[in-house]
Amino acid sequence: MFRPNAVPVALALAAFITDPVAAHTPLCACYDNGDDTILCEGGYSDGSSASGVTMVVRDARGYTIIQGRMDENSEFVFDRPRDRYTVLFDAGPGHRIEIASQDIF
Repeated sequence: MFRPNAVPVALALAAFITDPVAAHTPLCACYDNGDDTILCEGGYSDGSSASGVTMVVRDARGYTIIQGRMDENSEFVFDRPRDRYTVLFDAGPGHRIEIASQDIF
C-alpha cells in the first residue's frame, strides 16, 4: 500500500544520512606572497581545522620536491619552485585537492 507521507519522510531521512558526508568537504587555496613564497590555507566546509594534513609539492614530472604538513593555523608556506609545479592537499581518499602553479596568484 502506498502512503503519500512516506515519500517526504524517506527524502528527509536520505538528506539527513548524506548531509554529514557533504558537510566535510576539503577546502584549500594557495596564494603567491610576492616574496618568493607560497601560502596555502586549508580546512573543511564544516569549519574543521586542516592542521596536520599532508602537503606535497610536485614538479612537472610528478616528483616530490617539497613535503610537509599544515600547521596549527591550517597553513603551509613553502619556497616557490622555479618551474611549473602542483600542490597536493592530501587528507586521504576523497579528501585530496590538487592546485596547479598556474592557478596560484
